[in-house]
Amino acid sequence: MRTDPDDRAGHRERLRARFLKSGLEGLAEYEAVELLLTLAIPRRDVKPLAKALLARFGSLRALLDAPAEELQAVEGIGVSAAVALRLVRDLAGLYLCRSLETREVVSDPGSLAQLWRARLGGLRHEVFEVAYLDAGGHLLRDGIETIEEGSVTYAAVYPRRVVEGALKRGAAAVVLAHNHPGGSAHPSEEDQAVTRRLVEAAAAVEVRVIDHLIVAGEQVLSFRARGLL
Repeated sequence: MRTDPDDRAGHRERLRARFLKSGLEGLAEYEAVELLLTLAIPRRDVKPLAKALLARFGSLRALLDAPAEELQAVEGIGVSAAVALRLVRDLAGLYLCRSLETREVVSDPGSLAQLWRARLGGLRHEVFEVAYLDAGGHLLRDGIETIEEGSVTYAAVYPRRVVEGALKRGAAAVVLAHNHPGGSAHPSEEDQAVTRRLVEAAAAVEVRVIDHLIVAGEQVLSFRARGLL
């Protein structure tokens, strides 16, 4: 049965009003996805599509982490809708980065864990990133760099690239982070060996390695908190 255009418009207005009043807390997950889809697909009842997407990918996080080509494989999702879904995730990461530029992240390790959980937690391949900090412990502008992207099991990390990045930006300290796709956040012997090499290389140019974080889904392990750094 087709939805009457007036009923559809009224439903969308009610969704928007609930969001404006209570934010995402006022919406079920499928309704949040539905509201987003209304912006990209203006002339269609997208509630069934929102529910289908969540069923297909299993969770909201997995949906937002899904590659554009997988999103477009779902009937009804075109380029505009796929871009809208991916944009939400990337904007959230950018928002977290910008917020860290205004506060001392060294004294707020949870903020970095939150940032990298958002950036790396849903990736299917291994990525190694570095955050460059100033002398006051604030994230430098555009201060996160992807150093290496690898396979699911390995990413090569070159200490020289980290040191060069720190010197180029005038960074006083760095925080390292990488992910373990689909696995445990427990550090391997290789993780620990790489960290030691990076600490030694950074110390040679008077740059401090504050921490090394490993992300595995929702888990985030801190080398410093575990006494490994």
